[in-house]
Amino acid sequence: MAAWMMVIGMSRNTKKSERKGGKKGAGNMDEIARTIFAPIYPVIAKNILDRFGIASGVCLDIGSGPASLAIAIARQSDLMVIALDYDDEMQEAALRNITDAGLAGRIDLLCGDVHAIPLPDDSVDLIISRGSMFFWEDIPTAFREIYRVLKPGAKTCIGGGFGNKELFASVSAAMIRKYPEWEEKNKERMSAGNVARFREMLEETGIPHYEIIFGEEGFWIVLSKSEPGALAHREESEEIR
Repeated sequence: MAAWMMVIGMSRNTKKSERKGGKKGAGNMDEIARTIFAPIYPVIAKNILDRFGIASGVCLDIGSGPASLAIAIARQSDLMVIALDYDDEMQEAALRNITDAGLAGRIDLLCGDVHAIPLPDDSVDLIISRGSMFFWEDIPTAFREIYRVLKPGAKTCIGGGFGNKELFASVSAAMIRKYPEWEEKNKERMSAGNVARFREMLEETGIPHYEIIFGEEGFWIVLSKSEPGALAHREESEEIR
């Protein structure tokens, strides 16, 4: 049995996380994902799979919420998907959606935090995340953890976006009608200034190979890894030199 499968098995038998977003928050997010945002997930999944050509192995969806992107990836590839989220109510919604999609054998739920991902080093072929990184408490720690579990030769696609400019226009219009305050929040997250902030943090973290995609598809961070193992902290790297 693969090490990551053992970890997931143990996670299912442990008590539920004490960190909760609440049933109302989970329900609202699930409703938006199944209605207004529903068209974006198949397009984002296709963009990711076409860009990297990774169609088999293990995919980790960080901050997976109701598992909408995880489901889209599973439907369009042969990847086994791990849906990682720390919120119990959100994972309950994800389980319902995965079961309804007939993908219970392809997507595993894992309760955990991006700042301490409960998976072994070098265990994941593709790491995805949409909309989660803007809420991470410690971005450098999160990216070090992501780098640690990434296999050499694997890729990440982490960020936010709507798939293409047409979907951005239609989804934005619907969101602004229903939630007027969303417009300013989204502008801030997807701004050039925020891109620069993330770039600075990636440099400070010492990520050796990364690319930032910023355009019609959204704002996405692509990490690459050439050597196995965790990323040395900047202080350790300077001592080695």
